[in-house]
Amino acid sequence: MNEAVVGTGGITAAKYCSGCGKTIHQSARACPTCGAPQAGASNKSRMVAGVLALFLGGIGVHKFYLGKPLMGILYLVFCWTFIPGIVAFIEAIIYFCSSDEAFQKKYG
Repeated sequence: MNEAVVGTGGITAAKYCSGCGKTIHQSARACPTCGAPQAGASNKSRMVAGVLALFLGGIGVHKFYLGKPLMGILYLVFCWTFIPGIVAFIEAIIYFCSSDEAFQKKYG
């Protein structure tokens, strides 16, 4: 449910947090109070990103999935050097080892 909140700077679009019920800005991906991810935020799966990085990371598929198309194109352009494959393997390990909260904070 969205509402308009009148603040000192004028009218601001707001909604209620799905976790704690506090009023937050409409475009917030996570609640600043409780940290709960909000509906409508693009929640990327760290497991999907890890599997894509592991198997197709040499051509940058995981970067396209995470919404970083310029990095994906860079991986694709230099895939013949095998360096993007090595970097993608390391990134896959990082994705698998990070927590869901940390991953969503960075890529969500």
